[in-house]
Amino acid sequence: MSESTNIHTAPSAKILYGLIGFPLGHSFSRQFFTDKFQSEGIDAAYLNFEIPDARQLLDIVRVHPNLRGLNCTIPHKQAILPLLHELSPEAQRIGAVNVIRIREGRLTGYNSDIIGFKKSLRPLLQPHHHKALVLGTGGASKAICLGLEQLGLEWRYVSRTPRQGHFCYEDVTPEVLREFTVIVNCSPVGMHPHYNECPPLPYESLTTKHLLYDLVYNPEVTLFMQRGQAQGAVVKNGLEMLHLQAQASWELWNL
Repeated sequence: MSESTNIHTAPSAKILYGLIGFPLGHSFSRQFFTDKFQSEGIDAAYLNFEIPDARQLLDIVRVHPNLRGLNCTIPHKQAILPLLHELSPEAQRIGAVNVIRIREGRLTGYNSDIIGFKKSLRPLLQPHHHKALVLGTGGASKAICLGLEQLGLEWRYVSRTPRQGHFCYEDVTPEVLREFTVIVNCSPVGMHPHYNECPPLPYESLTTKHLLYDLVYNPEVTLFMQRGQAQGAVVKNGLEMLHLQAQASWELWNL
């Protein structure tokens, strides 16, 4: 089976789910749900729809009346917003959708990144964790910031270029790290194949009170995490978040 599916492909399964994005390449979501359907005896299929234009979403919905839900990945997480009939409050605040529930032609958008992140981070939080640094201002960071807010943490962005209200990396001093004891890496720095890279921080100032969370999960232990572990910090990668947001997709599709 090819990784991507033509819009007009009609699988034999009674219920259909899928992923839209461009390009897609290897899909975690497709493998996750294919395995889930097989292990739980669910008569459903999950297909990848590689579409360069977000407006092709409407063609997919029209051609497949048995489509119950879709995941959405780059570059369409924002472009699809005008095509949807309704947004969850979280998706509206984040301004991005990665889950679409389809019922009787109505499309409702959700963001499961925030769900997966909160469930993954919450067990690691300690009473002294009040403030967080969010490294990177890309697509995933908005969901992370809202998740931190909902967990009761204040946050500040850290970016490479100066912006109002943000830290630059040069601003993250040992004094700042004494105050901000949670650090979430939302940037791709350190991702395969760039194993030897990490965000430029004063890692020697980290302590056992620090919590480092890396959305990157390949490699399993990034240099960012290694340098935190060396100072006794608690560290975690984004693989559990990925599984949790996929499971949240399933629950949202079946509300």
